[in-house]
Amino acid sequence: MIRKLSLLLAGALMGASAMSLVYGGVPGSAANAAGSDTYKQLAIFGDIFERVRNQYVTPPDEKSLVENAINGMLTSLDPHSSYLNAEAAKDMRVQTKGEFGGLGIEVTMENDLVKVITPIDDTPAAKAGVRAGDFISEIDGESVQGLTLNDAVEKMRGPVDTPIKLTILRQGADKPLEITVVRDIIKVKAVKFRVENDVGYMKITSFTEKTFDDLQNAIDTIKNQIPQDKLKGYVLDLRLNPGGLLDQAVSVSDAFLDRGEIVSTRGRDPKDISRFDARPGDLTDGKPMIVLINGGSASASEIVAGALQDQRRATVVGTQSFGKGSVQTIIPLGENGALRLTTALYYTPSGKSIQGKGITPDIKVDEPVPEDLKGRDVARGESSLKGHIKGVDENSQGSGSAAYVPPDPKDDVQLNTAYELLRGQKTDPAFPPHPDKAVLNQ
Repeated sequence: MIRKLSLLLAGALMGASAMSLVYGGVPGSAANAAGSDTYKQLAIFGDIFERVRNQYVTPPDEKSLVENAINGMLTSLDPHSSYLNAEAAKDMRVQTKGEFGGLGIEVTMENDLVKVITPIDDTPAAKAGVRAGDFISEIDGESVQGLTLNDAVEKMRGPVDTPIKLTILRQGADKPLEITVVRDIIKVKAVKFRVENDVGYMKITSFTEKTFDDLQNAIDTIKNQIPQDKLKGYVLDLRLNPGGLLDQAVSVSDAFLDRGEIVSTRGRDPKDISRFDARPGDLTDGKPMIVLINGGSASASEIVAGALQDQRRATVVGTQSFGKGSVQTIIPLGENGALRLTTALYYTPSGKSIQGKGITPDIKVDEPVPEDLKGRDVARGESSLKGHIKGVDENSQGSGSAAYVPPDPKDDVQLNTAYELLRGQKTDPAFPPHPDKAVLNQ
């Protein structure tokens, strides 16, 4: 039994490596065959597993035992490697795809109820009459009390064209409301944008499969609304952006570059280097650019900020970014879920690793944090995470900084600084950047 279990575990690991799928990284190479000592250690694991299964004071959940053992192995490597069971792997695919069958509401948990932050325009929830501030107390007759936010969201998602009944508590209503909503395809906008007089503002919230298409649409719309001779430039807001797909980070960077390296990834083997270069064509026609970052900007958003900064295409404004410079590859395990494994580190065009350090802004601008939020809206940074991969230029103080963005743009010091720079109302030696100092790889 023990020997069989050991062989099955080893076989699963070697088989999985042959089915690697890129998620923010490069495919893993085939695993080397394990040595005899490794099989002895696997035999110890099998022995302990059997003893726990047979002798623990109460019958344990065997599936949970195995999953926790696998996750224990992976989390001992670094904070970003993990095992995704079938449900978690499905959720990850939904998030990276950027669309799902659902209702179209942004929600949070408050007082054990699901609170609607806002219904997304032109979605089933908005059309059915769900309003911002509503509290959902029941989903299809089942109380939400005791559920986690993820559990509640999962219950509201489902196949397209299927109905769901929500029991809603609304301020001013003398009794609970029952609203039936028919699920539809919800496409999450990865890029929010608006025209601010003579400046185009674009905020990337995540790097999903739809990010570049959404960005291209945003740029086209802005160019149609502001005459070319009146357009002062663009603000690309990457604050509070946790990252996502590597290929989308490359495409977003490429949208603003005519040439040069965007990012390179380097794996375990010194020869395992992948380099991504820009193609000719700047969608913004070389207009001035400012990129906003803060302690909540991580991973893919740091790739974009680093590429545009090193290539002197944009001036980076804000505070130090998070410092997540590692690449995770998603390796499918069939019906057993997926393995998320750190396989490489990425480097900016100048050859700098931001692992544990982050991107340093060209112009540092602190965002005042309200007194009641001080201490809560701070991203400590990658270097503060237990077991993280130590970066070459790591900052022992922690790479993160304030991760707060005011809800009202009028109060947003970093954003208003960007507008003032673009309009010439404020000057700084770092803006505009000097193309002759760019790190161009031709």
